[in-house]
Amino acid sequence: MKHLLPVILAGGVGSRLWPLSRKTHPKPFIKLDDGLSLIQKAYLRALELCPSKCVMTVTNRELFFYTKDSFVELDTSDVKHTFLLEPFGRNSAAAIASAAYQARREGGDDVVLLVMPADHIIDDATALYQAVERAYTLANEDKLVTFGMTPDSPNTAYGYIQANGNDVTKFVEKPNLKTAQQYLESGDFLWNSGMFCMKVGVFLNELERHAPDISKQAQLSLQYAECFQSNSWQQIEISAKYFESIRDISVDYAVFEKSEHMAVVPCDLGWSDIGSWNELGALKEADDSGNHVSGQSILRDVSNCVIHTDSRLVAGVGIDNLIIADTSDALLIAHKDRSQDVRYIVDELKKKGDACYESFPTVHRPWGTYTVLLEGEGFKLKRIEVKPGARLSLQSHRHRSEHWVVVSGIAQITNGEQILKLQANESTYIPIGNRHRLENLNTEQLILIEVQCGDYLGEDDIIRYDDCYGRVANTITEKA
Repeated sequence: MKHLLPVILAGGVGSRLWPLSRKTHPKPFIKLDDGLSLIQKAYLRALELCPSKCVMTVTNRELFFYTKDSFVELDTSDVKHTFLLEPFGRNSAAAIASAAYQARREGGDDVVLLVMPADHIIDDATALYQAVERAYTLANEDKLVTFGMTPDSPNTAYGYIQANGNDVTKFVEKPNLKTAQQYLESGDFLWNSGMFCMKVGVFLNELERHAPDISKQAQLSLQYAECFQSNSWQQIEISAKYFESIRDISVDYAVFEKSEHMAVVPCDLGWSDIGSWNELGALKEADDSGNHVSGQSILRDVSNCVIHTDSRLVAGVGIDNLIIADTSDALLIAHKDRSQDVRYIVDELKKKGDACYESFPTVHRPWGTYTVLLEGEGFKLKRIEVKPGARLSLQSHRHRSEHWVVVSGIAQITNGEQILKLQANESTYIPIGNRHRLENLNTEQLILIEVQCGDYLGEDDIIRYDDCYGRVANTITEKA
């Protein structure tokens, strides 16, 4: 499979897994009990399947550094990475079209794309390899190949594929329970996994035929993209001007359901897309009462529950068939039969502009993290951690002043015309409007407490003048 190029799709929020999944910390970044996140598992699968050690990842611009850090944790120095960075989500048709046109640029029409979502679980690596080999063969026969998972239950959360061997009879929408049961009993329906394998040229010909508008805008989006290269990392920032015109539509609707070149590989991989708390809970072994528990709990007469807690103790008495998910700033309680409806809570939070939809109190940035410890009228208290060798942008604020107190490490601070080096228990005051920058030039983590004071404390009150992470035009450096 020497022409195989894995493409990891890392988009979507995973709203049915709220409050564990947020806009700035979506489902692919959820870590499981083995210490690996879903996107890291997808990445390791990609490397196992790709002898050339080349991986393409399509993700949101805001998640680039989080994604890159996830890969770096796995020691990827010998891997060639291409990141296609979307300015905003436009569904799988836009993502795959962008990946295909970029792959054509780099390798031509005979490159075979293996498209894999970043948030899946696959337990049987041998069965996956065999399925990919079969799909690769079909792709080289000019087929657009989808992977159909053998269903083991009448699941209403998945689309289905009716199949006759490798031939696709039809795609069908997510069914109601009665119809899903009929599909299961018939034996000729498969779950549509969202994994695909196809030659670049074949897919793009079908895209141009069935969705010429998407084809045109995807090409323009790449034509006017900004590209940054650093050693083995290629960072392509897709043009928002053209990308926003692409229809928000899945690749199934846009191309596959209309194409005469479809094929399917039926397979049983121990697969799940972890689309609900029930599925995430099932990854944890059940106790004698059927409870799937992650974190500290005391339970009495509790059965068939999914319980997740990050830090606080969860105590339960006399409950059954519930989902209890506790994070530092939100608590979800739902009946297990309504796990798919958690997304409606997220919709409501989004409408209200509630921060619980978007982020946790701890927010990841390319230079490290910050955690909001306390917030009130006219003030905000943060804990800031800066990675060794990292630095924040040179910036100023219109509405707030800041006090920085070093807790541990050594900080190099630009504060107006001053360059300061501060150690533990030392501090500086940054008036409104002062240009300032924080750097960690040492090999240990730098930790500060920041006190903000002002009439507006939003994260968008930042004017950047220089930034090594590409957040100011033409300022990206090797540090990125």
